[in-house]
Amino acid sequence: MFVSKLALCLFLLFKFAIGEDPYRFFDWTITYGDINPLGTTQQGILINGQFPGPDIYSQTNDNLIINVHNNLPDPFLISWNGVQQKKDSWQDGVHGTNCPIPPGKNFTYHLHLKDQIGSFFYFPSLALHKAAGGFGAIRILSRPMIPVPFPDPAGDFTVLIGDWYKTNHKKLQARLDRGIRLPPPDGILINGHGPNGASFTVDQGKTYRLRISNVGLESSLNIRIEGHSMTLVEMEGTHTIQNTYETLDVHLGQSLSVLITADQPVRDYYIAVSTPFSRHVLTTTAVLHYSGSNQPVSGLPPERPTNTDYSLLQARTFLTNLSASGPRPNPQGSYHYGSIPVTRTIRLANSAAIVNGKKLYAVNSVSFVDPDTPLKLADYFKIDGVFNLGGITDYPTDAALHMDTPVMDADHHAFVEVVFENREYWIQSWHLDGYGMFVVGMDTGEWSTGDRTRYNLLDAVPRCTVQVYPQSWTAVYVALDNVGMWNLRSETWERRYLGQQFYLRVYNPVNSTRNELPMPSNALLCGRAAGKSTLI
Repeated sequence: MFVSKLALCLFLLFKFAIGEDPYRFFDWTITYGDINPLGTTQQGILINGQFPGPDIYSQTNDNLIINVHNNLPDPFLISWNGVQQKKDSWQDGVHGTNCPIPPGKNFTYHLHLKDQIGSFFYFPSLALHKAAGGFGAIRILSRPMIPVPFPDPAGDFTVLIGDWYKTNHKKLQARLDRGIRLPPPDGILINGHGPNGASFTVDQGKTYRLRISNVGLESSLNIRIEGHSMTLVEMEGTHTIQNTYETLDVHLGQSLSVLITADQPVRDYYIAVSTPFSRHVLTTTAVLHYSGSNQPVSGLPPERPTNTDYSLLQARTFLTNLSASGPRPNPQGSYHYGSIPVTRTIRLANSAAIVNGKKLYAVNSVSFVDPDTPLKLADYFKIDGVFNLGGITDYPTDAALHMDTPVMDADHHAFVEVVFENREYWIQSWHLDGYGMFVVGMDTGEWSTGDRTRYNLLDAVPRCTVQVYPQSWTAVYVALDNVGMWNLRSETWERRYLGQQFYLRVYNPVNSTRNELPMPSNALLCGRAAGKSTLI
């Protein structure tokens, strides 16, 4: 059912009365509209008439009340990349946890930004909507009394980068439905603009923060700024060791923050973004504009890296700043993940095959099939036959690729090692909703138990999205402290759409709000859950 404005107001008055964390309110209308990012008019998804959508400005522990009106002729969902939804996978906004918002209807999300800071983004999670827009930035600031390990910058800019197709998203989806791979993207956008369409104005001598997110569909991206170095300060909610880079890779689904100082002569400079790993090389540019400059960019933008070996070495230099405070006053490094015994090892291998003439992708030989009922609802209402609990193994098998709707079961408070194994020749990007994963190791070749001796057990960065290089592996540690049904997926949207995903059910047999919040009263019910009561 849909929340009325009166009911919502009464609910919030009660919340304020008992002294909850602050509330921020958003009212979004989703429509189609004409956009022209690469010189061709096409149909885009707008939020309140904007492409990309509006930035979300927030602070640690805020409650975000986001009322989404779906004025598309299609069902619609928004997911919140990196927002951990503590004890509340009901708000996650993916098809395995939520019924889509029907055309002409609305749904109100309630996101509690419990113990989080950092740079993230939101995006439409159904079908190929992401290829039409509907994405935007999320920034979660620290509370005023919590120190940040760098001086306040003179400005704080959103930089959404991503590959882009001129082709209508429904035609792209129809292509995948026929089992045909997507063609190479047509270009790269920066904040929804093509070459030199985006501009960032700075004052000489001042320092600025750039929050960079790769919101694209298919491509890892590399960013560099002509004449300027970038100091990394944050990755997906963790303050990092402040190393300086001339060039940075941002893989699909990843977000990070850098500081740049406008320490060059007054003129305009290129910001260049390219595809370092694809055969079909794309490059676009934005402009770093110095106040008072009358000298536009000229010549060639800074060259992209041509040898990708640097990327793995660079990734190993991303480390947590153990002396920095996080959303709580205690240092982030006080969580000694390296001394916690691992209770389970899960090895996940991606693969691809042609099945009945159609391209499919898989995890441990299982290609995910979307069910007719969200898995979270099926689990809650105990509806049989919707998903296959235990339908995916903890390790790769030599079985032929097959289709199923698998859910991996896991115990609440387990501490697991997950090894992503990529035996293919294409870079992979993996995302886990609801969690940060400590990236303890990555290397080329096949993973073995001996590789554990080289893990970083002190200051690895916890991330919601990790890359796995071609014919390589990446190992992460995850503390399963967040009960719910969580999507683990490829961030390469073609691969996700055609099966490279599954759901992780973190389960506690004790039905208590200390473990998981109850189903919200405004939850949409569909499929085999239609007609049931949200008051169970």
